Amino acid sequence: MQESSSVAELARSLKAELDRYPAGGKLPSSRALVERFRVSPVTVSRALAQLAAEGLVVTRPGAGAYRAEPRADARPAGDTSWQEVALSADAAAEIVPRAVDASGVLVTLAAPPPGVVEFNGGYLHPGLQPESAMAAALARAGRRPGAWGRPPTDGLPELREWFARGLGGTVTAADVLVTAGGQSALTTALRALAPPGAPVLVESPTYPGMLAIARAAGLRPVPVPLDTEGVRPELLTAAFRATGARVLVCQPLFQNPTGAVLAPARRAAVLRIAREAGAFVVEDDFARRLVHEDAGPLPPPLVADDQDGVVVHVSSLTKATSPSLRVGMLAARGPVLERLRAIHVVDSFFVPRPLQEAALELVGAPAWSRHLRAVAGELRSRRDTMAAALRLQVPELALPHIPSGGYHLWLRLPEGSAEAAFVAAALRAGVAVAPGRPYFSAEPPGGHVRVSFAGVAGAAEIAEGVRRLRTACDEVLR
Repeated sequence: MQESSSVAELARSLKAELDRYPAGGKLPSSRALVERFRVSPVTVSRALAQLAAEGLVVTRPGAGAYRAEPRADARPAGDTSWQEVALSADAAAEIVPRAVDASGVLVTLAAPPPGVVEFNGGYLHPGLQPESAMAAALARAGRRPGAWGRPPTDGLPELREWFARGLGGTVTAADVLVTAGGQSALTTALRALAPPGAPVLVESPTYPGMLAIARAAGLRPVPVPLDTEGVRPELLTAAFRATGARVLVCQPLFQNPTGAVLAPARRAAVLRIAREAGAFVVEDDFARRLVHEDAGPLPPPLVADDQDGVVVHVSSLTKATSPSLRVGMLAARGPVLERLRAIHVVDSFFVPRPLQEAALELVGAPAWSRHLRAVAGELRSRRDTMAAALRLQVPELALPHIPSGGYHLWLRLPEGSAEAAFVAAALRAGVAVAPGRPYFSAEPPGGHVRVSFAGVAGAAEIAEGVRRLRTACDEVLR
């Protein structure tokens, strides 16, 4: 974080001074910039690279950096209004419009303005990421024979085997496809399992990224309410009967956003109900590697208990490592695996081999288990710090469930409160939270917000963020 801010600051300083040099004029040497601005050579190199990417300077290896020639006058903007007609012309023929609303996803991906506490993040803070271990794994992967060659389309056999061992049951490497992260795997699964216009059952509330995938594919998400023990079997049965759906998407472990874990008695019921409906269960097991230190033994994935090919399992390494380590997997049995494979190949050919090799190096190193233990302890500590601060300082925000895994808490606003107004007030107070509305596929039962404790620097920032939420409450919840 400090390095990136130093790069941005140096780039701004250099940009402000460019007028001192004529077009084609040479800038001071890297050594001179290091001494003048008291930054590292790496910072200077990255700042110059940023200016070069913006077309403001030209770097010449061995010679230095030069001010770029001025650009020719830009052409006047064209008229793109015709696209409104082209993009909507077929909408009347679509059973479900395939317009994409990415707002629920972007709110967890967009970096908040400087000084804003990031309670809306969906990934580990850089201080929690195994950066040294990933760097070492990437370096080792680059030296592997054939590391830059074309990998098997299903993924490296060793990586598929590692994923299969983690699932247990009778799952083998032959049942596994390596994907470019969990989002890509979910996209492949939904495209494979349901045609445009079909209903797909989803937990309510649920992950907005999955709802966006479904709608972009022309599917019709149908909510099935859940409680602290997961999706409710009696409502699931009724939803299958009423809609004729052939797909259920669920997160049985530390569900996003509620943190619920599917109760043991409901696991078999969900599989049985889906099997009787002739339907697939897409199991999004996104948080298994984000277990908290006090969680106790975890239930196995649903796919481990599935003998009939009902479950299509999705998981990834991304959440427990870095947003940029986009390596995930799909596991399935039977004819559906061939359809998943075909869509995966058509969409992306394969996951880049260097990334797969780096993932193998990472999970095979002793540092991997140490990292997971450290994350488990830190997430528990942060969860407890945030929960205690919320209950003490903002008791108006109901916290019905404290999960033992994942990276966030799900809060309910007081009855009748305006969710959008609260989110806006929080941002004005200097803390970004995720609004609850995008987590519901239909009308929500009330206002909610999701607050993450994984994307901040530590306990002090959590305390400051909750203090700012108090300010937002005082403004809106009067």
